[in-house]
This record gives sequence, structure tokens and C-alpha cells, in this order.
Amino acid sequence: MTRPLAAALAAVLLAALAAAAVRADEGMWTLDAFPRERVAREHGFDVTPDFLERARLASVRLSMGCSGSFVSPDGLVMTNHHCVADCLAQLSTADEDLMAEGFWAPDRDGERVCPALQVDQLVSVTDVTERVRAAAPAEASDAEANEARKAAIAEIENACSEGDAWQCQVVGLYRGGVYHLYRSRKYTDVRLVFASEDSIAYFGGDPDNFNFPRFDLDAGFLRVYEDGKPARTPDFFPWSDAGARDGDLLFLSGHPGSTDRLLTVAELEYQRDVAYPERLLRMSEFRGQLDEYSRRGTEQARTAQDPLLGVENRLKASLGEWRALLSAGLIARKAEEEAALRAKVEADPRLKAAYASAWDEVAAAQQVYRRMHLAFEMIEGGQAFRSDLFWYARSLLRAAAERDKPQAERLAEYRDAALPRLERNLLAAAPVYPEVEELRLRFGLTRLREELGTDHPLVRKVLGQESPGELAHRLVSGSRLADPEARRALWEGGAPAVAASDDPVIAFARAIDADARALRKEYEDRVEAPKRLATEKIARARFEVLGTGVYPDATFSLRMTYGRVVGWEEPDGRPVPPFTTLGGTYERATGRDPYRLPESWLKAREALPADLPFNFVTTHDIIGGNSGSPVLDTRGHVVGLVFDGNLHSLGGRFWFDPTLNRAVVLDARALLESLRTVYRADRLVREIEATRVKAGKGKKPKKVGAGAR
Repeated sequence: MTRPLAAALAAVLLAALAAAAVRADEGMWTLDAFPRERVAREHGFDVTPDFLERARLASVRLSMGCSGSFVSPDGLVMTNHHCVADCLAQLSTADEDLMAEGFWAPDRDGERVCPALQVDQLVSVTDVTERVRAAAPAEASDAEANEARKAAIAEIENACSEGDAWQCQVVGLYRGGVYHLYRSRKYTDVRLVFASEDSIAYFGGDPDNFNFPRFDLDAGFLRVYEDGKPARTPDFFPWSDAGARDGDLLFLSGHPGSTDRLLTVAELEYQRDVAYPERLLRMSEFRGQLDEYSRRGTEQARTAQDPLLGVENRLKASLGEWRALLSAGLIARKAEEEAALRAKVEADPRLKAAYASAWDEVAAAQQVYRRMHLAFEMIEGGQAFRSDLFWYARSLLRAAAERDKPQAERLAEYRDAALPRLERNLLAAAPVYPEVEELRLRFGLTRLREELGTDHPLVRKVLGQESPGELAHRLVSGSRLADPEARRALWEGGAPAVAASDDPVIAFARAIDADARALRKEYEDRVEAPKRLATEKIARARFEVLGTGVYPDATFSLRMTYGRVVGWEEPDGRPVPPFTTLGGTYERATGRDPYRLPESWLKAREALPADLPFNFVTTHDIIGGNSGSPVLDTRGHVVGLVFDGNLHSLGGRFWFDPTLNRAVVLDARALLESLRTVYRADRLVREIEATRVKAGKGKKPKKVGAGAR
């Protein structure tokens, strides 16, 4: 190909790449790089720095993987019911099933401590990219450079953390192109204020999950405490009096968990051909076993409910993501975008010398992982040991060994910055149900033998002469780790106490730890290290070609998105309106699960306004982790609460389609009316209503941030 023709082709491909990088309402933007000019151009509205600052301080992250927000000056946190489900399960007993019955604290003294929940408020963000990059000498190998950067990250995090009230984390953005230090105020005294019955929070169950129309009150309220008193939180989102309307421009602040939109084609092909098929097979079988167990009796149904809901949700989400990968357009479009960027790099001698090899380096590392992934995921990744007891044992064993090492030499999850959360989770008074533990562990061990084969050395070492069921029963029935005090003694006793322990699960974790660490080391040196260095090159190439107007993949760090209240049209031509109503809930109800309404809602039917909007959809770009995100009007006031996406949004892990992808939102008006009329939660209603701001008839909304204080 001649040089002029190559240059012309690169220009055409680059134009296609630039066009693909900008789509209406697309993007999970960090607040420091929010596209104010783009929003002003597309929507005629200026998002002020004051609004973004308030969004940062009023938004919170829940340690179990959800988002939330302060909605009063007294530490009141709004999130989803499914984000407090772990707390409900941990606080429930055979005599008091909070998942089924719901919970409402009539006074502050009745607010119950969630045993293992932490709430984080982002206070500052600092760019530490050059400090991380400079840690690796130019002549270092990939593995040496990877270790040097990990050591630098550990040093930065450790220097930032001051006392128990703060948490620091270095977050890699653009797959290593940028490193930011996030400093957060952490709240560890988190108490449950309100949660409805699960039959209305999950109304429609798995059939309606990731679908619309929806009729769900998927909301929960928590409160953060300091020194035994409700924390003062002057930065909060007031409640809107007006609500949302069809076509309204709205903003969403939250913590999307993980997207893979910047993966290379080689990585996407691995996900399509290997990772998702294996994952779906495991989850389908595990769901079947949990479902069968839950049908054995009332107590079995209660103790299996939380893990069953979790696996059903993950299974449906993963299936939607895999279907997106299988669709004809996704990988073809990604291949075009990758070719465009590579062509631009190849056309410039300086860029070619610096970055051209990066894609091939990623592909080579991916091939290495294809050959080793099963053993790594099963043993070090823990897929073979689906058990809380095993997690306790491994965490205690490794913490005892790692805490005596210098920061730079520790595994990342045992550095000083991470230890307070680890300790809290280890010592939380959360119930362990032996039969469920045995089922989970038996399933994982069975999959280990099936996927690696009976003759694999690691399978022989793990199982010995026992069957998966026999080993699971021996470990669970003989362990004392379900007792928080037993775990505390091992945590505080450190290496000597752990070494002397004869607990069978501790002994089991000890026997396989060297093999697990060896697999981790092989992965870090042969896969993680070369991929990290290569993807950093790709990120820098993308910056040089496209500039910084590209948003990073989601990393469970704070993001802002924007969108409108808009329905959609299905591929078969069926229109889907954007709103449902409270009255529609009763029309959908059948009296049988999963369309069975709780007694409280049946009693309140005549008192609830049938035409009040209940759930609605928007064009916001979201992913898992956004659950519990507040939806805000142009004044920064709460009009809704995100709790789901539609089926089309599941492909959002890899790309965004503005015509079909929708976020599913609980309308703030319906939430408040339910609290008032169904639950008579007068104290909570008064606290929320004290923040309400009336829009004012005939008045134009103020600029963002102008009236938020």
C-alpha cells in the first residue's frame, strides 16, 4: 500500500473512530472531566462546578457494591432494597424474617447496626499518574515494572491514610493510562432505618428483572453514625417537589462497577469464547441447586434467599452480556475502532515506535491466560471454595503472614490501607448457615474436579481420598469459624495463633495456600504485568489520537451521567412508554409469587393515588454498581432512585446504544407516598419533607447548583 493511500485510509478510519467515541447521552464521566460543553451544546444547559462538587460530597459508595446518597443533614442515606439485603439477612432469625416482613425503625434507638456494611464519601481526588509510572525503571522487565508500580501504589495509599476515619485508594483509569488517588471519609457505624417487604421490593421477581414495565419499591434507607450519634452531613441532595416528566433532562451520580468498553478485540474474543460460556454453565447449575434446596422448607427458603437472589441476578446479567458479545455488530464495531486507532499509530513514526506493538502484546498475554485460567480461577480465584468459612480461613491465614511484611511486598488486599475493612468483615456478627455453606462448598469442589479432571495434581491434593460432599461436610461440621469470637482470637493472635489452629478449614486453606500463591505469581508475571504495560501504551495512544474527551471504563469509582426520561421502541416495533403507575401495580398482581403483593399494600390500595408515577426509564448510561444512585433534576434535587436497567442495557458492559439502553428508576414521588400511606413511616417522611424544594409554578428551574445548599 502506498504511503498516500495508507494516510488516507488512516484518516477515514480515524473519523469513524472519533464519531464512534461520541454518542448521545453516552459516558460514565469522572467529575473532574465531566463534558460541560457537550451537555450545553446538546441539551442547552450549563452544569456548574458547584453542582459537581455537591454531587461528589452528597454521593456515597456502599462496601457491598452499591451506590447511595445523603438525603438529609443527619446522615440519612438512600439506596436500594437489594443493596441492604445482606444487612436484612444478617439481622434476620427464624423468628424474625426481615426480608419477608420488612423493617421500619419508629425512633432513632430502633435503628439497627448492619454488621458488615461501610459507607464511603469521596472527599478529594489527586492525580498520581507520574508518581506511579516513575516507580518502574526504563530497563525493568514487565514483571519488575509491575511489582515496582504496585509498591509505589502501596506507598501512596499508606501515606494518605490517617486514622480509622479515612480510606485511600489509587484507582487506575483508562486501563492504566491515568492513576488517581481517591481519599474518602468512611463510616463504619451504619444502621438500618427502613426496608419494605421483599415481595414489593422485588415485585415480579426474576421474570421482571432487567425488564420494563416495572412496579418495584426497590428502596432502603440507612443512617451513618459518628461517636454513637447520627453523623452531620451538610452536603446532601434535597427532595424535589415536582418530580420528573417525559423528556426531562436528568443527572445521575453513582459508582458504576465495571465496564469493558476499552478492551482489545483479543480480550473481547476471550470473553465471548471462554469466560462467559464457563461462567454461565457454573451459575446455571448453582442456581438449580440453591433453588432445589430452598424448596425443602420455610427455613431453607429463608437461608437460601439471599444467595439465590444474587445468583439469579448475576446469571441473567451475564447472559445478556454474552448475547451482546455474540451479536454481529459488537465485535465488528470494536474491530473497526481498533483498526482505526492502530492505523493512526502506524502512520506516525513516533507513535509507531512507542505504541504499535501494544495490541499484539495484549493478545500474546491473553493466549497465556487461556492456557492457565481454569486452575487460577478455581484455586486462587476461589471458584472451587464457594464458602464464607473458607474466605474467613484464607483471610486469617494470609493476613497473619502478610502483616509482618513491608508494605511494598504484601498482597494488595493486606496492605495497611485495606486492613480496617478486612478486619470489619472478618469480625462482623453475620450468621453462617451450615447447610447452605455445605451446599456451596460441595458445588465448588465438584466443579473443580469436573473442570480440571480427576487426575490433575491440584484436584488430587484438594480432595485426597474424599468425595466433594464428604470433604465439604467434614470441613463445615468441624469448623469453629462461624463464631465471630473464634475469628477474633485468630485475628488478634496473629501468625502464632493461626499456625497453632487445628480448625479443619484453617488447615485446609493452609494446605493449598502455596499452590494458590504460585498460581497468582504466574498470573501476575505472565499475564497481568505484560497486559498492564501494554494497555497503558494503548491508553496513551488513545489520548494522543483522540485527546482527553474519552471517558474511562467504570471502576466502582464516582461518576456522573446525564440523560432524559424517554421510552423506547422494541426491534419488533412495540413501543414502551416511559412511566408506570401505582395503579398498574394492582393490575399486574396475581396473588401468587412473584406477583404477590404484601398485605400492607393490599390494605392501602384505596388510599394510594392510582395515577401517581411509580417507575420510569431514562437514557442514562449505567452498569452494575449504579444500583442506589440518585437521579437528579437540573437543580440537583432528587426525582428518582436507580434500581435496574432494561435487558438491552446489559450490553452496556461493552457498548452503549442510546436507542435501546435504558436505566430503570423508582419515582421519588411514589417512594415518599408509599412511606406515608402504606408504612406510616411518619418520622422518615418528616425528615425527607424537611428537605423538599418546591419548583414553583411557571418558574424556570435555577441553574445547577444555585439552590442546592
